[in-house]
Amino acid sequence: MLDEAQSRTRILQSRLTELGIRHAVFTSESSIAYLAGFWGYLGIEFGRPTLLVVPADDEPIVITPLMESEMVSHMTWVRDIRSWEDAGQRSWSRVLAETLPSSPSELFVEQGDLPAIIRKFLDERFPDTVLKDVGPILGAQRMIKSPLEIQVMKQAGEIAGAMMNAAHGSLRAGAREYESALAVIDAGTRAAAGFLTDKGWERFVSPMIHNLQILQSGKDSSMVHRRASVKPYETFDPVYFCFCNMAQFKQYKLGFDRMFHVGAVRDQDAQVQQAAIDAQQAAIAAIRPGVQAQEVAAAANEVYASRGYETGYRTGRSIGVAYLEAPELKAGDETVLLPGMTFAVDGGISVDGVTAGRIGDSIVVTETGSEYLTHYRREVMVTDS
Repeated sequence: MLDEAQSRTRILQSRLTELGIRHAVFTSESSIAYLAGFWGYLGIEFGRPTLLVVPADDEPIVITPLMESEMVSHMTWVRDIRSWEDAGQRSWSRVLAETLPSSPSELFVEQGDLPAIIRKFLDERFPDTVLKDVGPILGAQRMIKSPLEIQVMKQAGEIAGAMMNAAHGSLRAGAREYESALAVIDAGTRAAAGFLTDKGWERFVSPMIHNLQILQSGKDSSMVHRRASVKPYETFDPVYFCFCNMAQFKQYKLGFDRMFHVGAVRDQDAQVQQAAIDAQQAAIAAIRPGVQAQEVAAAANEVYASRGYETGYRTGRSIGVAYLEAPELKAGDETVLLPGMTFAVDGGISVDGVTAGRIGDSIVVTETGSEYLTHYRREVMVTDS
């Protein structure tokens, strides 16, 4: 992983040189993981930034809290690690100021991921410097995944499959939503642990599956991104599991969703769910090199229209080290698909504010079409009790 991270950084530096960019500052965890090969577990949400400065013609520099610097030094290939302290004169702003040129005419930052405290510092320290966006430059590089990245994402898919199997097995009338969430966390963590060792770089990778489980059941099944509660399941309840904030491994994040019905399913619920499944399958069938992203969305929307439904959802999004990357499978996105791109492809529809159909998988674009990264039954599913 570290050799590949170093190679990615060299490719970026070549691109920066081509564009006449002297320095780029990266502040998002996903970009730093992609380029430097490390991430922390306590960051900007506590006012403690970690930064990666990438000069076009010199070695990159990591700026990290002193408390994490030892772990960082073992995780990253970057050798120039400059630490800062929470108290005293050696603040992160001082270290960053010393790292950057004294008065650059322009500075490239991740404008979409620039924390407010860092933006405030840059505005005050470099009032005459024009801040420009490096995000699209790195984003274009991240669109095409390497064989190693795809391998990691396939492992994440196996972990996600174990999570969904546990979710399915947890469902019965009288069981509670949070019990399903616990089953998912346990199964996913055990599956992730099976891919890890306690040697080298991997010893810093936690197998723990975490984040609040997205779960919608019963009359709340249309409440997108609802969290698991103490609500008990009842017969006929639809139950929707979304793993988009949990199905991840070594920082690579997938999209993966399934809907189940407890004990029995009503006709309208089954019809709506089947429409979501068919729309998703139409979208996946449309995926191949040379197709525009918006054409994939159009294939799904044709299915909805033929059933008399409308949808306001996008059909999918690019996935990788960030939860949301470009391009997106939606109307207006003219990005041409290429082999190595990876997407979460969703079927999602709500009817009358109560009835919903949901399904989601992750795929990789191949030379001839696509390949699933996630695997579970793609049908209207009814539990035994």
